[in-house]
Parts: sequence; structure tokens; C-alpha cells
Amino acid sequence: MATSSRRRTDGPLRSTLVAIGLTIFGVVVAPNVTTLPAFFLDPALLDPSAEPSIAGRTALLSLNFVGMALAGVLYLVVTDRGWSYVDLRPPSKRGWAYVGAGIVGMIGFYLLVNIVVTALSLPSAENEVMQYIENDQTMVLIMIGIVFFFNAPAEEFLFRNIVQKRLYDGFSRPQAIVIASAIFALIHFVSYAVSSPSLLATAVPIVTVFGGALIFGTLYAKSENLLVPIAAHATFNGIQFGLLYLALEYDLEEAAPAGEAILAVVTSIPL
Repeated sequence: MATSSRRRTDGPLRSTLVAIGLTIFGVVVAPNVTTLPAFFLDPALLDPSAEPSIAGRTALLSLNFVGMALAGVLYLVVTDRGWSYVDLRPPSKRGWAYVGAGIVGMIGFYLLVNIVVTALSLPSAENEVMQYIENDQTMVLIMIGIVFFFNAPAEEFLFRNIVQKRLYDGFSRPQAIVIASAIFALIHFVSYAVSSPSLLATAVPIVTVFGGALIFGTLYAKSENLLVPIAAHATFNGIQFGLLYLALEYDLEEAAPAGEAILAVVTSIPL
């Protein structure tokens, strides 16, 4: 990875516009193409009143993240950066320490958000993706696999190794982390707004996603290793879905206050 002292080849405006373009292509355009097979597999995905099959939902969610990864790959090909641009290698002991710190930091951050939301009685919208999961325990378990093999690798590759690293050309690393995190959070706006009763309810998870992105972006910048934020991201989301499964299996929502404490970290799963 290029160091922060490298000579910048782009100004801030160009770097930002490229980052926004990459994000739109990776989150909106490419997934619309890669998810097409899921709709052929299960046409019920097109009918809001129907109940899609587990196979259809699994294919849709997985292929959505394939689209994100494909956008990053196409960028490497078109710009002749090649695979050497991808910071992928086994983490060192220091790298694994960053992974652990990231997981702990994410849990602490989400618990803090839950405390603030509860104390202020703030409304919070649910991610649109959760409609494909709902209270289906089988889908919750499948989502753990999707998180580890599709979600975390694709999002971290596109938003950290491609978007954030591209922003290094026009900004300092701290600035690039903030800008990449803001872009990442704002691109989630629609997925939360769809089921949101108000702008405030949409803003709460967007701010939460922004904070989480700052943590993952910092892990990447500090370690210069893509596997570090991927491992932290996948493990954290895996814990969330694992707790969600337990909550459904044992009806922990009714077992306050212990159940509420366990469910606190599941309140807003970013995908």
C-alpha cells in the first residue's frame, strides 16, 4: 500500500468523484446485474406479497455482494492496477490484535448506540435486507455463512481496498477514512428509508453505520492488510446473527433484563 507521504496524483475533488462513482457502480449498478439469476431461480422475489424460498433469498443476498466485489475487480482491470493493488496477506500477530480490538470496539460502539437510542427514545429503521430474514431461524444461520464468505469480503474489498485507498490520492489517510465512511453510510440510506417511519428513524442507523465504517476503515489503514477489517467485520456480524438466532430460539426478548442485554448488540445489523 502507498504511504501517506506519497506524491498525490489527484486533487480532492477528482478523488471524491471517483470514490462516489465506484460506490454507485458497486452498490447499485453491478448488483442489479449479478442478482438476475436469483429472480429466475425464484420469481417470488419480485412479488412483495409472496414468500420467497430460502434458496431464492440466499441466492439474492449472496449475488448482491458478488456484484460489489465484481465492481472492485473491474476497477483494477480498467485502471491497470492489477492484483498487486489488493492488500491481501495473512495477518501478523499485530494484525490479529487489530482484529480483536476492532471486534471489541464494534461491540462497545453498538452497545453505546443502544444506550443512547433507548435513553432518548429514538426511533430506528430496519435494514431493507432484514425483510428477507425476518424471524426465519434457518435464514439467520445462512446469513452467518453469507457474512463470512460474501458480505464482509466484498464490502471491505470495495470500500476499504478500492474506495478508501483511492481517496489516499487526494487526501490524508484520516480524511480518506472519514470520507469513505461517509460515502459508505450514505449509500445505505435507501435500504433503511424503505421501511422507515421518519427521517430521524433513518438517520439513527445511518449514523451507526458511519461509526462502524470508521472503525473498519481505521483497522485497514493501521494494518495495511485487507484481511484485518474483513475478519473483524465478519466476526462482529456473525456474533450479531448468532445472538439473533438465540433470541429467536429461546424468545430472549421476553426474558428481560438479561434478554435485552443480549439483544442490544443486534439492534441494527449493517449489511
